[in-house]
Amino acid sequence: MAEAATGFLEQLKSCIVWSWTYLWTVWFFIVLFLVYVLRVPLKINDNLSTVSMFLNTLTPKFYVALTGTSSLISGLILIFEWWYFRKYGTSFIEQVSVSHLRPLLGGVDNNSSNNSNSSNGDSDSNRQSVSECKVWRNPLNLFRGAEYNRYTWVTGREPLTYYDMNLSAQDHQTFFTCDSDHLRPADAIMQKAWRERNPQARISAAHEALEINECATAYILLAEEEATTIAEAEKLFKQALKAGDGCYRRSQQLQHHGSQYEAQHRRDTNVLVYIKRRLAMCARRLGRTREAVKMMRDLMKEFPLLSMFNIHENLLEALLELQAYADVQAVLAKYDDISLPKSATICYTAALLKARAVSDKFSPEAASRRGLSTAEMNAVEAIHRAVEFNPHVPKYLLEMKSLILPPEHILKRGDSEAIAYAFFHLAHWKRVEGALNLLHCTWEGTFHEVSVYPKKELPFFILFTAGLCSFTAMLALLTHQFPELMGVFAKAFLSTLFAPLNFVMEKVESILPSSLWHQLTRI
Repeated sequence: MAEAATGFLEQLKSCIVWSWTYLWTVWFFIVLFLVYVLRVPLKINDNLSTVSMFLNTLTPKFYVALTGTSSLISGLILIFEWWYFRKYGTSFIEQVSVSHLRPLLGGVDNNSSNNSNSSNGDSDSNRQSVSECKVWRNPLNLFRGAEYNRYTWVTGREPLTYYDMNLSAQDHQTFFTCDSDHLRPADAIMQKAWRERNPQARISAAHEALEINECATAYILLAEEEATTIAEAEKLFKQALKAGDGCYRRSQQLQHHGSQYEAQHRRDTNVLVYIKRRLAMCARRLGRTREAVKMMRDLMKEFPLLSMFNIHENLLEALLELQAYADVQAVLAKYDDISLPKSATICYTAALLKARAVSDKFSPEAASRRGLSTAEMNAVEAIHRAVEFNPHVPKYLLEMKSLILPPEHILKRGDSEAIAYAFFHLAHWKRVEGALNLLHCTWEGTFHEVSVYPKKELPFFILFTAGLCSFTAMLALLTHQFPELMGVFAKAFLSTLFAPLNFVMEKVESILPSSLWHQLTRI
């Protein structure tokens, strides 16, 4: 209850901050319009009686102009807010008010709240919620030269978006470069090669680096982009492994000699892990699945802390191909943990294992008559958990939506992750008799429509601006149609609004000497 009350107060405070920010913005533009366009004689040294006389002499045309101007300004802000929300997914005024005004009023910043939550023991759940909504590198991504380019040769179209390739370029610069690359000519060339947008320029730079020295990252680039078959890519990766293993051993001995050597060793570690993982994937593509499983297991034992590559997802797919379901369960027991980031591969593989125990004998008609058994209930709950994590996957597994080539990067719980999972795991679901039928029954009976995740709700400011624009437009229309009546209402409203101020000023005049008050009014 206390947490709910605190959350409600925070939301109420935010709404008050946003409302005041917006109102002051609108009235600022209205005052500018009145002073510089309508030439309204508002001066600082005018006393309240002059202001009252001025308000009493206002004509209905003024109120029409006032409400019309307010409606126009509100409409322009509404259009800008809608455009900003469509482009960036957030409200501009809300973002500005939260960034600049909320801290002044005692609001809690998101970063500080996350830090406090971490200090209170909730860091695991915070990391999970953050990790689920960010872009990850697809652990099962295809080879550009040997696989993606085949699509280009057949259709003449590019299989990857520029955004996806730009993310890959950033990954390559992060994993395969370090600050000391400029000291080695071959690595300096490759540092520039990873920034190149033209594939041919990257390949030429890799060949240039190999003419200078046996460069592991140059072999990686050629294996990924120039090799036209998996066998050619595997050959180049083996050459990269020979060069990368030597660099790794040398930097391992020097890593404690300074931060520069430590960064170089970290880079060499990333290069070696990447090469061994891609070699295992080459073996998997070429049908040597048991060899691939052994390579992945050895790699995970040698580098247990490098979970960023998600090698266990490659291992799960290879074990499913071997139908080694006991080994799959053992891997899931280690990685299907609440403190670790979830993925569609983990959730749906767990559901597949539960469904495998009952799917061959499952019948919707029989289940409706006698009810679900314990094993069937466990399978249905596992499917529910998987669908709740990523509701896009079932339509691809049930072939209700056509598959395309998976991207190099995926958004957790998004459609791109569903494509990447179904592209490699659809065959495993088909191999388990009745699994897709059980998924179909669960999907049909529980989730009728797939909701878009994460769902974007309209910001408070767009709704507030739309309401204010409509209200002021209605006031302008009523003032134009019924000027006398609306004039009476406006004067009554303004008189009521200025009554407390008049009372305060009268008290101040009675207390302060007349000479002092005269000097203040002349300021």
